Parts: sequence; C-alpha cells; structure tokens
Amino acid sequence: MIHITDLHKTFGKNQVLKGIDLDIDPGKIYAILGPNGSGKTTLIKCILGMVIPSKGTIEVLGKPIKNGWRYRKEIDYLPQIANFPGNLKVNELIEMIKDLRNAPGQEDELIRIFDLEPHLEKKMANLSGGTKQKVNLILAFMFNSQLLILDEPNTGLDPRALIKLKKLLNKHRGKGKTLLITSHVMQFVEEVADEVIYILEGKIYFKGTTSELKKETGQIDMEHAVAELMKSEIHGEST
Repeated sequence: MIHITDLHKTFGKNQVLKGIDLDIDPGKIYAILGPNGSGKTTLIKCILGMVIPSKGTIEVLGKPIKNGWRYRKEIDYLPQIANFPGNLKVNELIEMIKDLRNAPGQEDELIRIFDLEPHLEKKMANLSGGTKQKVNLILAFMFNSQLLILDEPNTGLDPRALIKLKKLLNKHRGKGKTLLITSHVMQFVEEVADEVIYILEGKIYFKGTTSELKKETGQIDMEHAVAELMKSEIHGEST
C-alpha cells in the first residue's frame, strides 16, 4: 500500500525527518505516535503530497507519488482541525465536498450512524465541537477510498459516538482498507490499532503491535509503555 525509503525533510536549518524507511500493508490499522515536534505530522503531509520531501521516495499503491496527484483520489483525510465556512449548513457542506471530489458519497448510512439527521439544516458555526467532529468523520468516510488518514479522529466524541467510530474503523479494515490514525488517547490506540509506529526526533524508534511494545518496555498498558519508550529514547537507549 505505502512504501517509504530514506525520507528526509528539512525546513531551513530544522531537520524534521531523518531517513524514514517504512512499509504500510493493506488491511491494517496503524497508529502513528510521537510527541509534539517528532515529525509525525510532516510524515503524514508528505504522504498526502502537502509537503515535498527533501530526499527519499514515497510509493502509494505501487506508484511513486512524485510529480503525481491522481493517487490522492484513493485517500480520504481527516485533519486534526478542519475549518469550514461557518455560514454553510451541514447538508450544504456535504454536497460541496462531493462536488469537489466529483464522486458520489455514501453519506446516508453515516448520517444515521452518527445521529446527524437533526443537524443537517444547521449552520456549522452553530454546532458543538463534538457534532462538528461527527460531520468531519462523515466527510472522511463517505468515499470508498483504499487509504484513510485520520488525525485525532476521537477528539470531542462522547462515549456513544466513540463506540460507533471504533466499529466503523473495524468495518473498513475488514474491507481490506488501510487506515493511518494519530491519537493522544492510548486506550483508544490499544483498542483499534493493529500496529504502532512510534516516531521521535524524525526517526522511527518502534514498529510493531501494542503487545510487542508493552513487552519491550515491560509495561502493562499503552500509556506507560509509550512514556517508557519516550524516556528510554531521550536517554539514548534504543529498544
């Protein structure tokens, strides 16, 4: 699905990515983790074509993405902060995104799943944060793309909506799709992710299952495992 070789990215004198080598297989959920400034957002933006690497190659669906754009039609993206015009109604926003993608959406089932029928005629500016996130999730899931990149998808969701999101993630994985997620909630990561990719200072320091991460760090839960990994790497002890 995704093959990354020797990926570097420098902004001025700041070297953000330092030789990333990564293979992402289809039909799995990957959690990309790391502290703020670790390079995970830059990595995601490189995959999306929003940031041009300084060095290295990225292949998506078996083809290099350099100087290409058509591969993006196979990607759905949920940004951490999605800013849409506040005067747009929810149903108008959905139609606008469908027009921009020039593709039919599968929004009806998603609207039902997230109980958004009462909000379709409301303006985005008048929605609560949790309801806005449900709208963002509908926009991300309503196209039949093979790759989904979801930045903090659980932000602002109540427990009921969070359960529905987990079921939706599992459903798409069951269809053979590939999902990349970021989250600061380690319980959520442990429940949904097949593999964890931990990035620190522009390098991948761990790639494997949550069970493998807990075993390597000697911790019983993900929160302490990630904290231990961060501590050991800061002190120069690679796992």
